[in-house]
Amino acid sequence: MTAPALRVGQGIDVHPFAADPTRRLRICGVEVEGADGLAGHSDADVGLHAVADALLGAAALGDLGARFGVDRPETRGADSSDLLRAVVDEVAAAGWYVGNLDVTVVAQRPRLAAYRDRMRAHLAALCDVEVAAVSVQFTTTDRLGALGRSEGILTSAVCLLFRPQR
Repeated sequence: MTAPALRVGQGIDVHPFAADPTRRLRICGVEVEGADGLAGHSDADVGLHAVADALLGAAALGDLGARFGVDRPETRGADSSDLLRAVVDEVAAAGWYVGNLDVTVVAQRPRLAAYRDRMRAHLAALCDVEVAAVSVQFTTTDRLGALGRSEGILTSAVCLLFRPQR
């Protein structure tokens, strides 16, 4: 039996807001002006981390933590755009390419809709797809739970990978 030419992956990432007032908030590679940053080993970009895990999962290549985990000093403060680009390259080396991405950011604050187009464009560039193949949406928890109390941000990503027919 031959392997299927399509695969679906899902990734989830969550980070709390940082106590450090100098941390900047980056989501899907875009800096959100005037917002509190997230705590994390790298730049804590929950959007890019969720996308990377979705791609790795779809390609059955493990997860982001196994490659760039908190036990690796060389990834402290890393730009998650570089991490996602490395994942995209690894997925391509395994014969898979991104078909589309669907990303949902769950945050009570800050308001993010004004950043949607830049986030879509950045993700498209990193994943070598057209902007039309990338969806970024935002929701809240209607003030329920830790996310509703504005303690952090969660992002979920779903991707479709395809293997070109030979």
